[in-house]
Amino acid sequence: MDRDQTQAHVAIIGAGPMGLAAAYQLAKQGAAVTIFERDDRIGGMSAFTDFAGTRIERYYHFICRPDQTTFDYLRDFGLEDRLRWVETRMGFYHDGTLYDWGHPVALLRFPGINIVDKARYALHVMRAKSIPNWRPYDAFSSTEWLQRWVGPRTYDVMWRALFHYKFYEYQDQLSAAWLGTRIKRVALSRKSLLREELGYLVGGSEVLLDAIAERLRSLGVCIELRAAVDEVVTTDGCVTGVRINGVPRAVNQVISTIPLPYLVRVLPGLPADEKAKVLTIKNVGVVCVLLKLKRPFTRNFWMNINSPGIEIPGLIEYTNLNPIKEQGGAVHIVYAPYYMPQTHPKYRRDFSEFIEETLRYMQSIRPDFDRADVLASTASRYEFAQTVCSPGFYDLLPPMQSKVRGLFMADTSHYYPEDRSISESLRIGGELARLASASPVAAAR
Repeated sequence: MDRDQTQAHVAIIGAGPMGLAAAYQLAKQGAAVTIFERDDRIGGMSAFTDFAGTRIERYYHFICRPDQTTFDYLRDFGLEDRLRWVETRMGFYHDGTLYDWGHPVALLRFPGINIVDKARYALHVMRAKSIPNWRPYDAFSSTEWLQRWVGPRTYDVMWRALFHYKFYEYQDQLSAAWLGTRIKRVALSRKSLLREELGYLVGGSEVLLDAIAERLRSLGVCIELRAAVDEVVTTDGCVTGVRINGVPRAVNQVISTIPLPYLVRVLPGLPADEKAKVLTIKNVGVVCVLLKLKRPFTRNFWMNINSPGIEIPGLIEYTNLNPIKEQGGAVHIVYAPYYMPQTHPKYRRDFSEFIEETLRYMQSIRPDFDRADVLASTASRYEFAQTVCSPGFYDLLPPMQSKVRGLFMADTSHYYPEDRSISESLRIGGELARLASASPVAAAR
């Protein structure tokens, strides 16, 4: 195909935080960039939606104290005053009773495990908080690690149901490094032993993403929405273009930030060994129910669940972190995530069935819960919500710089061992931009 000199030399696939960050870092260096996004909005899993008149993220997000890349972006875009820290509460619904959770007093009062196991549990969290290098923990499973530290009884009470109702057949195939960084990230957000603090942005993540998009446009970056990538075109092992909604576009670099299984479908020129690595990695999907209520369901932001008959790992009452007020007063938002492999019989059910199941669970947790309090309900589904990070995952990851000249690729699996977060998306986006800038193709631009 003939290259039109007015066209971008760098195509970024995906306008989530990772794609926006990659574009921003490249555009600051003077690169010509176009972002292609198949959705009708930016944001990816951080995208906002109009939920019965409320602007809200389709999937919940929160900020922790270690999220340094987020803080760097807030400072860069003059948005530090939008950051709020809130003392949040956590609950644990166990065997039909809702307990306070997340601090030493709650642990001491919890009747589900004995005092020795409580001490082992607390020591395990303290140990995880202090580990500087998680690489050695990549070698064994989180199940093995937990049972060794806290014992089988505590593992069954605290962890087994959470793993099962998120990963099902993969529940014992998760690396200790993956779990440990999740524990550490939240533990480092504690203001004290008795106080947990999490953060949010006034106006939501949309405030930061929109600011990045506006800056990109001022730097000459084009963000094309409803622009599905049909094919990444390669010739003799080099990127030569992309086909967007059937129309060829000439580029000499492609940065893909979409789930790698999607990229494989549109990249016939991907080397066999890199394709095999991508296809080896397993993911679970999610159906996330979203409810708008007249009044709070509980006082907790996060509720873990381990109780017979309830087949979700927890409930997230988002407005107990980020209060939302509208013309008619405060509204209360609850997320109920149903994680499961796409092969699970429930995964493709109609959203109405998931909503009904959620309401049944809420009535089980709180028998006085009145369904008339539900102002609105909806759900969303995402194929690749959580990577199954198994032991040895470092070696399973495909490289971010492909053997295909001019191709760079990453998705949430490359956060490993860190947890999924907007901060990690921004960090990896910067790393992709650095690799692209340092490549011989970039030097020839």
